[in-house]
Amino acid sequence: MTSSDRDAALQRIRLIHTGAWLVLGGSVVAIAPLAWVGRFRTAALLSGVVFVEVLVLAFNQWRCPLTPIAARYTEDRRPNFDIYLPEWLAKYNKEIFGTIYVIGLLVLLGRWTGWL
Repeated sequence: MTSSDRDAALQRIRLIHTGAWLVLGGSVVAIAPLAWVGRFRTAALLSGVVFVEVLVLAFNQWRCPLTPIAARYTEDRRPNFDIYLPEWLAKYNKEIFGTIYVIGLLVLLGRWTGWL
């Protein structure tokens, strides 16, 4: 495989990974606002989709399954070598979006039960 082929393969993986991240990150961010306005079904659905991703990460030692595939095409191991995100966001992605997810779940539970 030529250097150009490896670069193209890595670019495709990074695009797919970034697209998946946008969908899941957007879902995480949307849970609390949806719950706040009473769209409980949609918020619960997104919570479930994100939970499936959490399970996938848990079974892959908290790494995206695309990471080892991308690693075949580069020696780079910066936190964002496999995704089009700023390095700081790729590095702290789980901490940032994990916190937002838990807050969203609490808002969903609170609004659904009338606690909030």
